[in-house]
Amino acid sequence: MKLRNNAKPVKLDPNTTDTLIGEGSIFEGKIRSDAGVRIEGQITGDIECEGDVTVGEKGVVHSNILARNIIIAGTVNGNVQAKLKLSITSKGKLYGNMVASSLSIEEGSVFEGTSKMGGSDKPNPAVMKETAAAVDPEQTPPAKNNAKSENDAVYKTW
Repeated sequence: MKLRNNAKPVKLDPNTTDTLIGEGSIFEGKIRSDAGVRIEGQITGDIECEGDVTVGEKGVVHSNILARNIIIAGTVNGNVQAKLKLSITSKGKLYGNMVASSLSIEEGSVFEGTSKMGGSDKPNPAVMKETAAAVDPEQTPPAKNNAKSENDAVYKTW
């Protein structure tokens, strides 16, 4: 809620975007918003949003995200929880665990982590903390080497 001159609380519409971290901007700290958030720059710190969070193609996020809907077109290093839908576009990268009611991952995107889907529209911060140990949001995982080694457990039998 925001306070105006007369100090009465005003509830923002979660369908609007009222916060923009622009390209070339670097933000460190926690963001809480009743409306939507769009990130085109860099942010380090958790995001809690009643509306939607969009990470643009040039956006780089080192944080956990909790929002109604989440769209990732840039890079997110951290766990995300969408009350409704998580969308990772063809240029999006998610290095972390996700919880959502609905998931859309386009061809060409990157998702390294675990996923949990459920019908609950209520956020569960405990789930985010529970899975946070599996991913260090401060580091991007190294690229995987697809070359087979002699220690691989899968053998071809044909």
